[in-house]
Amino acid sequence: MIDLLIKREINVKNELLSGLTVALALVPEAVAFAFVAGVDPSVGLWAAFFVGFITSILGGRPGMISGATGAMAVVMTAFVVLYGLEYLFAAVVLCGVIQITCGVLKIGKFIRLLPHSVMLGFVNGLAIVIGLAQFGQFKENHAVQFNETSQTFNVVGQWMTGPTMFTTAALIILTMTIIHFFPKFTKAVPGTLVAIVAVTLLVQFTPIQTLTVADSVSQMKTIELEKAEKARIFEAEKPNLLYASVNKRGHEIAESRIPPPQDKSDRTAGVFAIPNIPFNLNSLAIIAGLAFTLASIGLIESLMTLTLIDELTETRGSSNRECVAQGTANMVSGFFGAMGGCAMIGQSMINIRSGGRHRLSGITAALCLLAFIIFPPLWSCIGLIPIPALIGVMFIVVIATFEWTSLRLWNKIPRSDMFVIVAVSVITILLDLAIAVAAGVVISALVFAWKKSKRIQAEIVEEDGVKHYLLSGPLFFGSVTSFKEIFTPADDPQTIHIEFKHTRVYDHSALEAINAICNKYRELKKHVTLTNLSDDCTQILNRAEPIINVNIKPQPCPNPA
Repeated sequence: MIDLLIKREINVKNELLSGLTVALALVPEAVAFAFVAGVDPSVGLWAAFFVGFITSILGGRPGMISGATGAMAVVMTAFVVLYGLEYLFAAVVLCGVIQITCGVLKIGKFIRLLPHSVMLGFVNGLAIVIGLAQFGQFKENHAVQFNETSQTFNVVGQWMTGPTMFTTAALIILTMTIIHFFPKFTKAVPGTLVAIVAVTLLVQFTPIQTLTVADSVSQMKTIELEKAEKARIFEAEKPNLLYASVNKRGHEIAESRIPPPQDKSDRTAGVFAIPNIPFNLNSLAIIAGLAFTLASIGLIESLMTLTLIDELTETRGSSNRECVAQGTANMVSGFFGAMGGCAMIGQSMINIRSGGRHRLSGITAALCLLAFIIFPPLWSCIGLIPIPALIGVMFIVVIATFEWTSLRLWNKIPRSDMFVIVAVSVITILLDLAIAVAAGVVISALVFAWKKSKRIQAEIVEEDGVKHYLLSGPLFFGSVTSFKEIFTPADDPQTIHIEFKHTRVYDHSALEAINAICNKYRELKKHVTLTNLSDDCTQILNRAEPIINVNIKPQPCPNPA
């Protein structure tokens, strides 16, 4: 397991070098996520700068890196196609408002309620997602293909073979080897930065041929523009086509040689402007759904990453402050024509591994990224970095992120917890983070309720013609069935006391169960009294007096024989 021991004292050199390392890794991811969202690369790059810079200054977790992320980009794709960029930017602004509101209302503290099994599942699932995403770089000769099921156009590629695959694999292994072994010789310079520079120089000064960042950006931009143009042509012709010929025409357009159009963005990223949409309830209804989805995904991923970094650094960040910072960053991104973002577990792990512990590393990463964007000579240098070097960096991140100890827990923890770990991991891979975390919390809550439902019991004492039920355990929706099965109204004497000294009444289901039992005795002309209720239970029953009919008596029942 890669060493992630954290030193708390600040080291300016480590912070600066770590920030530079993170910036180098941010560029291709920001570009890739922009294409996932269906927007221009500059929209992703500016988002990485704004979100990274603002959260580094205002955020509640020094050392955590934020930027444009795949989790948020995925849910933007269909929205951009339907409504366009301006509505996307408006949704990002509203997303920021929602996140700030969550921070002000101190909703961020509820992240502490997440079970540890959900956290493990999140970490493992996200590590696998990051790893699987890298395999997309092993494809070449990308082309536009028509999908008959969805009647949309997709970009597909062929797996590398022969010398190309061998060269790519060799450079990835070389990068990972340098990152792993270089710190054993010296920790003066981050091993990740050394690996990126070394592999870049090797490719530039030897006959080795491989894909670089500049090549990748150019290819992705060209193929995405081609896809958009073919989709435009198809949608324009589709209303006039016979149903039987729709798929045939789709394949013809996909296989045709249509020159990709010039990139004509409606708005320049990085320039302040209020989103150009009508200010009415209809527009609010359009952006509200996406805004809430983005806010939820962004906060969940950010707060869970914050918790993970807290554990690694043995410090504690402020979840509510992070909510406000993320919201502010997304508001600014929306107004400056960027796609917004949230915390990035992969980049945060790179930063921690490289020695970044404080705000300086995140600020440095954001400013370096800004320099890459606005200074063409620096962008040219970034374009020389081989893609296999960045894949190697991300594979190291995957190894460091995955909680390997969880693999040894299968026979050491309750099966329900192990099921939650696996379930959250799988759902994270197949669907998305927000659904996975929500599912994990629901499963954990149901398991807890099931276990607690079995704890409602009663000792029964009959004395002087009075039957006493001495209850113990929680009474709530999960245990009401067991509660009802305790009583035998038809066989009981005329007077019954139900003892609540060792039990608690928690919810409406419990109140209804008590009322139902009392009604059964009342129908049999028998007298039932509730005794020894705790103060809070008494208050609950008193508040519920209009909807239930029970007798409450403070005197204690006799002890069991």
